[in-house]
Amino acid sequence: MMFELVWLIPFIPLCSSVLLMLTAGNLPRLLIGSLGVGSVGIAALLTLITGIYFMAEPVPFELTLWSWMQVGNFAPSVAFYFDGLTLVMMSVITGVGFLIHLFSTEFMDQDHSYARYFAYLNMFVAAMLILVMADNLLLLYLGWEGVGVCSYLLVGFWYKNSANGQAARKAFIVTRIGDTAMALGLFLLFTELGTLDIQAMTTVAKETWQVGDNMPLIACLLLLGGAVGKSAQLPLHTWLPDAMAGPTPVSALIHAATMVTAGVYLIARTNGLFLLAPTAMMAVAIIGIATSLMAAFTALMQSDIKRILAYSTISQIGYMFLALGVGAWTAGIFHLMTHAFFKALLFLGSGAIIHCLHHEHNIFKMGGLRSRMPVTFWSFMIGSAALAALPMTSGFFSKDQILLQAYLLPGMGPYFWIAGLVGALLTAMYSFRLVFIVFFGKLNIEPDRDTGWRMAIPLTVLCGLSLIGGYFVIPVQAVFPPLSDEHPALWVEYISILVPVIGLLLAYLIFHSRQLRVDGIVDSKIGQLLHRFWFSGWGIDWLYDQLFVRPYYGLSTMLKSEPVDAMYSLIVAINQTFNQLLSEAQSGRMRWYIVSMVFGLLVLISLALQISPEVL
Repeated sequence: MMFELVWLIPFIPLCSSVLLMLTAGNLPRLLIGSLGVGSVGIAALLTLITGIYFMAEPVPFELTLWSWMQVGNFAPSVAFYFDGLTLVMMSVITGVGFLIHLFSTEFMDQDHSYARYFAYLNMFVAAMLILVMADNLLLLYLGWEGVGVCSYLLVGFWYKNSANGQAARKAFIVTRIGDTAMALGLFLLFTELGTLDIQAMTTVAKETWQVGDNMPLIACLLLLGGAVGKSAQLPLHTWLPDAMAGPTPVSALIHAATMVTAGVYLIARTNGLFLLAPTAMMAVAIIGIATSLMAAFTALMQSDIKRILAYSTISQIGYMFLALGVGAWTAGIFHLMTHAFFKALLFLGSGAIIHCLHHEHNIFKMGGLRSRMPVTFWSFMIGSAALAALPMTSGFFSKDQILLQAYLLPGMGPYFWIAGLVGALLTAMYSFRLVFIVFFGKLNIEPDRDTGWRMAIPLTVLCGLSLIGGYFVIPVQAVFPPLSDEHPALWVEYISILVPVIGLLLAYLIFHSRQLRVDGIVDSKIGQLLHRFWFSGWGIDWLYDQLFVRPYYGLSTMLKSEPVDAMYSLIVAINQTFNQLLSEAQSGRMRWYIVSMVFGLLVLISLALQISPEVL
């Protein structure tokens, strides 16, 4: 019986969103916050109850609500599919989403667009739930586009600042590139397999195609294009750092529980297709590790607290792509879950700092906050430890699984493992660079307040999850093909454990105790060159600006004065002239109207006589 009510989980936040939009902010502030937070809280409670029922008898089930459309043989339904993977994703979305909503009630308390904020936030959660619950790729695509629209609305939430609007447009346009590739992939899959129902499609694909065929490779590469755009991987990652223009809780929701995890989920859900295309899986792994390293180097150079975390997310999603590419499906989803805990913790912690430090973002203008903001300090310590994958934190368990599985991959495995270790070293360095600069040393800005209970509770809960989340067992064994029991040599695991600790030690020596002086390297010509290159995100934004943005604006400027426009402008001018003459004739004087009518009647009679004299 509980499974038949699973549709309520996305429906309740969606109803709250619609209600908040229709009332246009006219409800009492307390009621707005209660609707926004309560709707997601109820969805989280229903997810928990459904999960308990499912774990008692872990058999996947499908719920069809109605037939969406019927076009020839194409008859998709509005239907939900629930299995272990769905449960993990829904738990992350509603659980972490609820904590972010609660945090938002204090963070956005003074904003006069309070109702609009929660309306968009609720819609975001509802769209993401539809995406992960959909049993067919068309309904999944509806949720996919829904989170894209919500990200545009929330990134540009403070739209009076033109830079925020520009960041929102950039996020929308860049992700549309990937979405177009994904749409082409859906067309191809339906044309070749005759269905978009995920389970049926996977079965038909295994019966129709052989491993290594060109058709599944093309289809998977097109789906990968969509995943790369939505999950901010190379080369479509450039929108995510600019998306920090939105409110900080929005950044937490995008990075931890919703949008950027969508691409990882898409590849994991369609694993049956990707297993038929080993080349596509290798592409997933290469894109993931390349993105992870690029973003880690860039994060090490940033000074904006939110941009550091943004590049950190890009890097960690890269680890998830690496896991999916090497066939470590469970490890990839496990890291998605643990990452949601500590990345939400870090973003909400940064939001608390920004909120209490007069909206300051530059970490070099902070310092000494350890004693002034103890809850936030411990949140950052625990979150950074988990992000750096220090032993016994949640991030350690998931990232360790990914690296060990990558090492076991024949051929490229050891190279992926070494690259992953470099990324882990850099992650520990930029994580604790952030901690040491912000919370230690001299106090530069006095906080005007400390975190209230609505901020402290989500931070405390996420601290606990970031510590113990690695001990959770996620019920996805039946979703993915089993892995072999082979385990690499112990020295491989020891090195994997040791590298993050070395990164923490280097961060301490360079950024806190200053015992390891690197000024000479940083100030050298090559050091300055590398700093500028990495700080700019490896020049990819500049490259896109030169190749696409500037030529587009130049062409638009040139076409402003094209002859076709002049012709249409002439038509508009003629119509405006006639309109002005007719307007002047409407004087409101009765005598003028009578004379006009009589004159018009005489003209008509004269024309009639000219055309047909016999009428008389």
